[in-house]
Amino acid sequence: MSEQNNKQQGSQGAGLTRREVLASSAFLGGAAAGMLAGHTSGEAAPVLRESDAARPESYIYTTCLQCNTGCEIKVRIQEGVAVKVEGNPYAPRTMDPHIPWTTPIASAASVQGYTCPKGQAGIQTAYDPYRITKVLKRAGKRGEGKWMTIPFHQAIREIAEGGYLFSHVPGEERRWVEGLKDIWALRDPAVASGMAADVAKIRKKTMTVEEFKAKWAEHLHVLIDPDHPDFGPKNNQLVFNWGRLKAGRSDFFSRFWNRSFGSVNGHGHTTVCQGSIYFAGKAMSDQPSGGKWSGGAKSYWMADVSHSEFVIYWGANVFEGNYGPPLKVPKITRGLTSGRLKIAVVDPRFHPAAAKAWKWIPIKPGTDAALAVGMIRWILDNNRFDRRYLENANKAAAAADGEATWSNGAWLVKIGSDGSPGKFLRASEIGLGGDADTFVCLRGGQPVAFKSDDASNVAEGDLFVDTTLAGMRVKSVLQILKEEASARTLDQWAAECGVMTTDLIELAREFTSHGKKAVVEIHRGVSQHTNGFYNVLACYTLNLLIGNLDWQGGLV
Repeated sequence: MSEQNNKQQGSQGAGLTRREVLASSAFLGGAAAGMLAGHTSGEAAPVLRESDAARPESYIYTTCLQCNTGCEIKVRIQEGVAVKVEGNPYAPRTMDPHIPWTTPIASAASVQGYTCPKGQAGIQTAYDPYRITKVLKRAGKRGEGKWMTIPFHQAIREIAEGGYLFSHVPGEERRWVEGLKDIWALRDPAVASGMAADVAKIRKKTMTVEEFKAKWAEHLHVLIDPDHPDFGPKNNQLVFNWGRLKAGRSDFFSRFWNRSFGSVNGHGHTTVCQGSIYFAGKAMSDQPSGGKWSGGAKSYWMADVSHSEFVIYWGANVFEGNYGPPLKVPKITRGLTSGRLKIAVVDPRFHPAAAKAWKWIPIKPGTDAALAVGMIRWILDNNRFDRRYLENANKAAAAADGEATWSNGAWLVKIGSDGSPGKFLRASEIGLGGDADTFVCLRGGQPVAFKSDDASNVAEGDLFVDTTLAGMRVKSVLQILKEEASARTLDQWAAECGVMTTDLIELAREFTSHGKKAVVEIHRGVSQHTNGFYNVLACYTLNLLIGNLDWQGGLV
């Protein structure tokens, strides 16, 4: 478009030419830089001097809190102002490899690690002109949106001591507001633990409320409601609700809120953000124990990109706003430039990582499971899965094959009268003995009883089973997965997520062409939906099918 045409088209708006837009952008960028430095319009922003970069006294070493990765950083200070955020070169998350920890600070001054765009934006956060720098107190009735500022020492006193805090509000009833000292009612640890134990008895119906009240008659005044001891002491009226709180800060707050003040009401960030990743990982790593499932870690697995040959970055925008640490980016770029690594991107948006990809799959948001299950169907139909890995039903079988993990692909599941899968088959249900943690697989048509964590007795099973044992219809887990994936054609799966069938097939073929050195890495694009758990589960199942867990170049 010519500049003249551009100007004519823009006449309906501001009437700016492209050159004028660029010129104004430069001005705005300069103005923004002035704001970032935290200077008023009457002050000159410090010019970034390269000479300061080699001076160790120019840096403060700290931690980035722009996301919950908590990368180690060093911040360059000039004239008392933070002017640059850089990666801490001593840190394993911001430099690969990091410099020796014995390196003198003076030598480290000129070495910068990696930081992501979110980390770089820390200066904007620190010097945001709209950030809250004073304590705000309500100056009108609730909902009026009227506020006043008060000093920090006044806020601390009023929060701790309470008082007639809103008597200054016109028309508001004069009332006493309790402070922390008023609701810090239960202070005796022995009484607290004794009451808690008896409340547990009330829940189990081995103690009545009246019995509780008689036993603790001298201490009922510390409770929120003596007729409802399960509400706990007045201390519980202190609620601390946080956003992201990781180790270190969480230890400090829990020490005060829970162990010192004695409130159970500390509640953290919980949304459809990363929870789907964590809890799908936990479900996949849970182990049977006493007839229940427990012990799984809230795992967020990543690609071992240092050794991978093919990585599908699925809803994981690794070059812009992905989960850290930032050293992933140079690992990826080194792999790409050397020719060792090939990547594919599954994402609705064509972002910088997609620009470097062998293939970009522009998926419809929220339909990740459909693409994953379509790939699962192609993999199973074409025998492109790791049969040897999937046949290992327990720890001993995995160890015999040199595997770090095993799967439940060969485990037998009871099928209900409506054809739907139910619980795992226990060996005791078909006369093979064992406890609630003893399961069954089929090998050569014969049932084999086993325990998942048995490190001595090898149990391997057939992967595709649909039969009857002791009058019960059973199927193997992989058989159930195959039938579920076969419920639709590849064209139907592709149509569900708005991609081409040929792209689905090519992606599945490439993914299964690198042994265990291929991996699907996911992040919030997959998990941040109400169906996120199942999206994550389907994507992680792709990794299971090629047996890449805890292998170099796989999922770690």
